[in-house]
Order: sequence, then C-alpha cells, then structure tokens
Amino acid sequence: MIKVAIGVDIGGTNTAIGVVDKDGTVLVKGNILTPGHGDIHKYIEELSTAIHELINSLKKLNKDIDIMGIGIGAPNANYYTGNIEQAPNLSFKGVVPFIQLLRAKFPDLKALAITNDANAAAIGEMIYGGAKGMKNFVIFTLGTGVGSGIVVNGDLVYGHDGFAGECGHTVLVPNGRLCGCGGLGHLEAYCSAPGMKRTAFELMAKYNDTNSELANYNFHELDSKIIFEAAEKGDKIALEVFEMTGKWLGQGLADTAHHLSPEAIFLFGGPTAAGDFIFKPTIESMEKNLLATFKNKIKVLPSQLKRGDAAIVGASALVYKELEK
Repeated sequence: MIKVAIGVDIGGTNTAIGVVDKDGTVLVKGNILTPGHGDIHKYIEELSTAIHELINSLKKLNKDIDIMGIGIGAPNANYYTGNIEQAPNLSFKGVVPFIQLLRAKFPDLKALAITNDANAAAIGEMIYGGAKGMKNFVIFTLGTGVGSGIVVNGDLVYGHDGFAGECGHTVLVPNGRLCGCGGLGHLEAYCSAPGMKRTAFELMAKYNDTNSELANYNFHELDSKIIFEAAEKGDKIALEVFEMTGKWLGQGLADTAHHLSPEAIFLFGGPTAAGDFIFKPTIESMEKNLLATFKNKIKVLPSQLKRGDAAIVGASALVYKELEK
C-alpha cells in the first residue's frame, strides 16, 4: 500500500493541489481558482470536490493507496488554531476556521493541518530537500512578498500565537519604501519580486537611462524574470538591480544569523532562478555585515525542492510532521 498525503497551496488567485508520496514525488496534481467571492463555505465545497477528484484519478491507476491526511499552506494561516486570520490577499475576511470546515468534509483522515506558505516550505525542505539532517536552518521565500520559515533544534518556530517568522518585515531602511503591509522600509519592500521592479524604475529615473532594455516595459509588464534576462545580456540597470537586491537581502540574512545562528539559510522563489546574479551579492553582503564569530560559518543555499511542485510538496510534508507527534 502506498502512503500519500494531499498538499494544498492557497495563493491569492490560484489554489494548487497535489497527491504526494513519502519520497516527495507528486503523483497527480491539479488546481482551482482561489475565488474572489468571499464565500468560504462555497470555496471549501469546491476544494473538497477537487481533492476527491484527484484521489479518484489516482485510484484508477493504483487502488492500493492510503491517504494519510491533508496539509495546507496559506497566507496568514495559524498552525495552532487551524484558522486563516486577516489574510490581506484572500477574499475571505476576518478569522476563518479553515481546518474545522475542511475536517467536516474529510472526517476519517488521520491528519489535517495548516500553516503559512513559508513555514510549509521550511518543512518541505527539512523532509524532502537540502535541509535533511539539519536541526537549525531558515528558509526565505522570495516572491510577491518575502516570507520565512525558521527551524530551531529540529522544530519549526511558531511562537506563542502561531505567527512567528516574519523576517520579511524586518525594518531594513528606516522610513523607507512603503511595504504592502503598510509599514515603512521593510525587507519585503526591497527584496521581493515587486521590490526588484521598484528598484529598476528608481535606477532608470536616477540615471535618466532610456537605453536600458528595461525601459521598454511599463510598470505592470516588468517582472523579475525580465530583469534576469536583461542582466544575462549585460544590461547595466538590470545588473545593478541584482547588486542592490543582494546587498539588502544580505543585510537581512545577517540580522537573522545573529538572532538564530543557523547552519544554513535557504533561498526559494522566482528571483533565485537568477543564480549567481542574486546569490553572489547576497552572500558578500551577509558576510560583510556579520559579527566576526559568525563569518564563514553559515551557508546560503538554493532550495532543493522542485520549483514547480515545491508549494504542494511543502504543504504535504506538514502531514508527515503531524503524524510524527
């Protein structure tokens, strides 16, 4: 009998769902829209239907499967309560008792658990990825925002209320850029994918550079992938975007290192596909800002989770952590 877990990644516009075996292989996957209608009961119905359809499609291929549980990664998800609380990018407002509602649809499953997407990525990295065997590490997820998952002594750090690990909202530049959360100067405002885009436009304005390849794009069109492709061609603005992003990110990683002294810090998300363009300046900046006792001890590594399936795999890993208890 094949033991599998369901992984669900709830994003602002799309919900990815997959059936994952104990080796971290996604056997089948699908997705539904994350709706804008705000009706959580309707969404739970849509999600449970999609999960059942995936399970049935797998059983047609191999009936001998054991569903261990469902793990969910979602914005502002509280592992302790099973709630999604005040998520700014979801239409479900207030405090939503997500696990309670989903359990009514799957009463016989051994484990149902939810946490935020960065925590799910940390658990996935620990079980399936580059952090196997590590007891102390941090993962930073670089995307629309900057999330982080912290593991200390082999345990994910949730804090007393379930919301620990918001390293992306460290104040990097006092009274700096407006962050999506409403704060000023946060790491997320500089090192997220939208932050990189903001840097690109600031630099083009600073140098009055209309010759950069990036000047051909308006604000809505430009993204981190385009910036990376321009950097590969030697575009000076694009190269400086990566240098500055790495400088800021390295400062943030140094702060995290001073707080936690991790064995490694993993970077995950779209901008990390740029490889040395982002890793080299980040590592240089981190080392420059570290206390002497920390220098040359902390590895900065790319996530080893398969990019297209990472969110699903990370969420499914939450099930296996639950079953270890």
